[in-house]
Amino acid sequence: MIQKSIKILNTLQASTGLMRASHAQVRTGYNRAWLRDNVYESLGFEATKNKKQLIKIYRALLDVLLKHENKIDWAIREKPDQTFKYIHARYDPETMNEIWEEWGNKQNDAIGAILFKIGDLESKGIKIIRTRHDLRILQKLVWYLESIEYWQDKDNGMWEENEEIHASSVGACVAGLDKISILVDVKKELVEKGKNTLNKLLPRESETKEVDLALLSLIYPYDIVNETQKKMILKNIEEKLVRKNGIIRYLGDKYYHKNGEAEWCFGFPWLAIVYKQMNKPDKYAHYMIRSTKVLTEKGEMPELYFANSDEYNENSPLGWAQAMLLVAKMCE
Repeated sequence: MIQKSIKILNTLQASTGLMRASHAQVRTGYNRAWLRDNVYESLGFEATKNKKQLIKIYRALLDVLLKHENKIDWAIREKPDQTFKYIHARYDPETMNEIWEEWGNKQNDAIGAILFKIGDLESKGIKIIRTRHDLRILQKLVWYLESIEYWQDKDNGMWEENEEIHASSVGACVAGLDKISILVDVKKELVEKGKNTLNKLLPRESETKEVDLALLSLIYPYDIVNETQKKMILKNIEEKLVRKNGIIRYLGDKYYHKNGEAEWCFGFPWLAIVYKQMNKPDKYAHYMIRSTKVLTEKGEMPELYFANSDEYNENSPLGWAQAMLLVAKMCE
């Protein structure tokens, strides 16, 4: 399973270093590169100690940001008042050009995720930074989050949907700002403002969502919730969102809705990782078994299964899911 998953992830990396969300031939648009997905896909390479490809991803992400530096400067000078003025979430993996469509482009968690992981890897001795240009763009990302007032900015969140203040987005930015402070200047109050918002929102994800799969990110990889918050998040997810072939993102989800909410596969290895870190081997084993059961005959982990069925959608493999499976498997 480990070797298959490594091979699958390798096929998703473009020559630039960016990771596609799924295979190059898929017709759903998942042949493109999302900033967020690149961070989550990188976790698989980190878990298997593949430093070469891990570093390649983050240097490619820095190249994307440098390519679009003028846009970031614009947003720093003047708080964005329209969606297109935000840092874009999705790019052509070969040209690094923005893929523009009218959809949920305000995704603050993606910026937090990049800052978090670059700071984390550098602290572990994995050198991502090449030149002062890389440091300059990272500093500008900090100023960007300050400009958009991330702690009270209504973004589209991890699922690219309705604009609200999302705990998962605010949390990603808090974690990112904290980690990247080893490399660039971060005002202490910039982190504190996010923490205050989190403490008011949690254990909810947003005003309209009491429980959401995205909240798992605050436990892993970000690790920024206290024990009480962690237990509430896990209790809510397990009691309300777990299904046969995955975890629904939230109650009433309409994405790939067919006889009910779609069941997202990566929820199983995600929970396995969390319970391994909490030293709960029985729970870890339970979710690893369920992770294995949703793999295709090719060993791929799809994005999702349609509700109450064994039919998965065309986004298979989902790179993010395959990477989470690798992380969970390497925990054994």
